[in-house]
Amino acid sequence: MRRAFLLIIGCFLVLYGFSQSSEIDSLNQVLSTPQPDSSRVQSLVELSGNYARTNPEKAKELALKAIKLAKEIDYKPGLAQAHKAAGMSYYFQNNWIDALIQWELALEVFDSIGDLSGVSNMLNNLGAVNFNGGDDEQALKYYLESLKVAEKSNDSLRTVTALINIGTVYLNKPSTYDLAFEYYQRAYPLSVKLGDLDAIGTCAVNMGELFKGRGNEAGLDSALHYFEIALETYQESATGNVAFALKNIGAVYALRGEFEKAIEYQTNAFNLAKSGDGRLEMAQSLLSLANTYKLKGDLQNAISAYSDAYELAKDIGSLYEVETAFAGLAESYSGIKNYEQAYQYQTLAKNYKDTLYNSEIDKKLQAQTLAYEIEKKQGEISLLQKDQELKEAELDRQKTIRNGTALLGLLLLILAGGFFNRYRYTHKTNKIIEKEKERSDELLLNILPHETAEELKKNGKATPKYYENVSVLFTDFQGFTKIAEELSPQDLVEELNECFSAFDMIINKYKLEKIKTIGDSYMCAGGIPTKLPNSSLEMVKAALEIRDYMAAHHKERIKGGHKTWDLRIGVHTGAVVSGVVGKNKFAYDIWGDTVNTASRMETSGVIGQVNISGTTYEQVKDFFNCTHRGKVQAKNKGEVDMYLVEGYK
Repeated sequence: MRRAFLLIIGCFLVLYGFSQSSEIDSLNQVLSTPQPDSSRVQSLVELSGNYARTNPEKAKELALKAIKLAKEIDYKPGLAQAHKAAGMSYYFQNNWIDALIQWELALEVFDSIGDLSGVSNMLNNLGAVNFNGGDDEQALKYYLESLKVAEKSNDSLRTVTALINIGTVYLNKPSTYDLAFEYYQRAYPLSVKLGDLDAIGTCAVNMGELFKGRGNEAGLDSALHYFEIALETYQESATGNVAFALKNIGAVYALRGEFEKAIEYQTNAFNLAKSGDGRLEMAQSLLSLANTYKLKGDLQNAISAYSDAYELAKDIGSLYEVETAFAGLAESYSGIKNYEQAYQYQTLAKNYKDTLYNSEIDKKLQAQTLAYEIEKKQGEISLLQKDQELKEAELDRQKTIRNGTALLGLLLLILAGGFFNRYRYTHKTNKIIEKEKERSDELLLNILPHETAEELKKNGKATPKYYENVSVLFTDFQGFTKIAEELSPQDLVEELNECFSAFDMIINKYKLEKIKTIGDSYMCAGGIPTKLPNSSLEMVKAALEIRDYMAAHHKERIKGGHKTWDLRIGVHTGAVVSGVVGKNKFAYDIWGDTVNTASRMETSGVIGQVNISGTTYEQVKDFFNCTHRGKVQAKNKGEVDMYLVEGYK
């Protein structure tokens, strides 16, 4: 999990509380009055900037209006700013692909009008997208180019931003910590001189991380100094990172053995995050608190905090925090000599790590590819050697002709044998290469849809695609954690495999696409990459069959005296973007509000029922009997209708 903060320069600084409300009211009032189109573009961009963090969906809507108007009047400065604002809204929705597209468009326009400040800004933000996507090399390339442009134009703000983000890349590896510290040392005084609170806080918290990693007393003193600066800065700027600073201060006190102080700071961090419904920050604060209890030797409280952190992280789908919680539980149970529980959580932690990085599949794919390339190269070398032998044989033949015809028959026999051996070798080599190619193709099709795999092989990359009407299904097992504690690791994995294998057969039957499994959660989609006439209908059919399978499976488990768990199912239909992420470790995935809403249908659904959204209901109501359950809260969308599918009409 990346521990450093990036600095992203958006359209405008985001204001909070009364000041933000006043700014938004003022801009809305300006938009309601007649004004030149160029001024209207600027007003839309400014208003989008104010909504970027608090309501990114609204920010996106305003930015897209600004883009349309700027194109109509050919207003390039406004068009660049509008693309920049749109990218910002996507960034705060964790929609890296659309953010990347918008910022590349903004970069192109900024460059065409000679706006070096804008060019530097977009290069920095493109670096941030690559950094979040795990491509440190490409991120560093963008950051260094941003720094070069900023220094050329004497832009202090962009210079500070680039310096901090370059340091953040170097902070990822212990071998480059010295380089990270060097860039932070250059950035910090410039941040103070500018009075930029975001830059000061980001620089200070990352320098604190560096010093904390040293572990000695001097390092911890310096870490505490910088974390306290970050806390003061975040409190003044109201950027929402106060809980992060409090958590880190507590971590330093824990490392110094001052456990009561550590617990006080980390508890305050949790309560502050809870008051703002910041569930990720709540989970991170609990993990920090659990680590303190573990260092203190209070392993029962450590186990309780790790368990609470897991429940929060699981609910929001934060896989890094889930994996950290499982690892902490494994160590804590080992500390109280409960080795069975320790082994179980160690196994779960490993499974989550495998899910995050897809390491085994990647290793197999790389190994097969490497074997194919080596075999191919060896074949080429052998053929060249054989050609050389044939040339030498030809020279011998000419020499033999000059010496006499008596040896001609023998040379012809040798030549024919050479051709035959060459044919046999070439035929054998081609069969081996073809076999290895088929094995590589099979591995690729195990992780990517057929159309996507073919595109990747043909072009070396897969183009992201937008789909207007896709149905997304999530399932999750209720009470998984409790029952998992009572099963052996082998029984747990066998039970999950049995259920998920059955799910695979069901979705294949209805021509649906499995996306991934995350722990005990299963995700699939209908209508991608091949469109279905009615993906919602096929998805609900599959959901009902999964429900019925689990009901029968539940009875069989109970009858055999085994532990069992119940299933939640959620379905939503809407637009998604699909694509392949990763450079060496391919992973096919989908993004968009539709995915978030489908997940909310599952987490808020009734156990043992098929829970669908109002959008899905409108497409299937003629085929199924459904009951309106009410409305549930969905992130960035407000309240949405939920229906329970009773069965076929």
